[in-house]
Amino acid sequence: MAKCAFLGLGVMGYPMAGHLVAAGHDVRVWNRTETKSEAWVDEYEGQACSEIAQAVEGADFVMICVGDDPDVYAVVEPALEAMTSGAIIIDHTTASAECARKCFDMAKDKQIGFIDAPISGGEAGAINGQLTIMCGGEATHFDKAEPIMDAYAKAMKLMGPSGAGQLTKMVNQICIAGILQGLAEGVHFAQKAGLDVDEVVQAIGKGAAQSWQMDNRASTMGRDEYEFGFAVDWMRKDLGIALKTAEDVGANLVLAKMVDEYYGEVQAMGGNRWDTSSLLKRLS
Repeated sequence: MAKCAFLGLGVMGYPMAGHLVAAGHDVRVWNRTETKSEAWVDEYEGQACSEIAQAVEGADFVMICVGDDPDVYAVVEPALEAMTSGAIIIDHTTASAECARKCFDMAKDKQIGFIDAPISGGEAGAINGQLTIMCGGEATHFDKAEPIMDAYAKAMKLMGPSGAGQLTKMVNQICIAGILQGLAEGVHFAQKAGLDVDEVVQAIGKGAAQSWQMDNRASTMGRDEYEFGFAVDWMRKDLGIALKTAEDVGANLVLAKMVDEYYGEVQAMGGNRWDTSSLLKRLS
């Protein structure tokens, strides 16, 4: 059993922290909105903390799952002041590689480990404990953290030094953006051609066109359902990070840039909180 703190109980963090309890770990939680922490304690065994320092004091592992670079800094800085030497921070936020490297350096100065560990699998993956985790940092820290993260992961891999996890997550989001645009156009074409979307998926869903997005989103797209899953606002945040990094490294992301602009059109339609499969809406 490890002493764990989980900072950030959003759509992903809330069930992830619960899996740590189910795995037998001692868990304290903190959330910016305190009522969320209290609701979590009502559902799981653990302790709700009103201050970050209270949550992380004496913890072996501190998990973070917040919104963006500024949110990570706002949590990491006070956490480092209260953490014990030898502890490890595992940051599950999708943020920039620069943020990861800065936090790694700040933690190292305090003799604390830092792993950038963005996640993929969506809300369903978090609830079912079936997340994929892409990690950056030192191997010694990853080896210690791996059995702890196993509580909510189906797969995890150390990709390289600090920042490599975030860079890998950018690749993930770039690929998803392209797949979703292709799927949106395919569903749109099927509808305009008078085909039944579900039957089309049954016909092509085991061939070369198959993808997780097709398996899990094509039918709901055909029914014009978008009130679930990963929000457009968050995808634009992630693509923005990827596009900025692409400029820095000299990568040419023509498709990702185009799909990011399409998501801007979806936001203009009021679809900020729609699922990312809502690319179809702008074609309707």
